[in-house]
Amino acid sequence: MSNVNIKPLADRVLVQPAAAEEKTASGLYIPDTAKEKPQKGTVVAVGNGKKDEPLTVKVGDTVLYGKYSGTELNVDGTDYLIMRESDIFAVL
Repeated sequence: MSNVNIKPLADRVLVQPAAAEEKTASGLYIPDTAKEKPQKGTVVAVGNGKKDEPLTVKVGDTVLYGKYSGTELNVDGTDYLIMRESDIFAVL
C-alpha cells in the first residue's frame, strides 16, 4: 500500500485504479489509444462516514466502480480517484 497524505471526508473513498490491460487474452498488444479505463481498483483511504451511515469498505479492499465514477487526482505522479462510497458497486 502506498502512503498518501489525503484524508477523504464523510462518505468519500480514495481509490488507486488498477493498471489498464496491456494485451488481450489471445496475446495481442493493445495500443494506448484503444485502452479502456479500468473499473477496478484498491481502496487507499476512507473517510469517517456519515452520522447514520458508517462506511462498509476499508483500506486494502479491491472494489468495482462505474466507468465514469469519481474525480481523478494525480498526487506525486500516482493517479487516484476520489468518489462517494455509493459509486462503488462491489467489493471483490
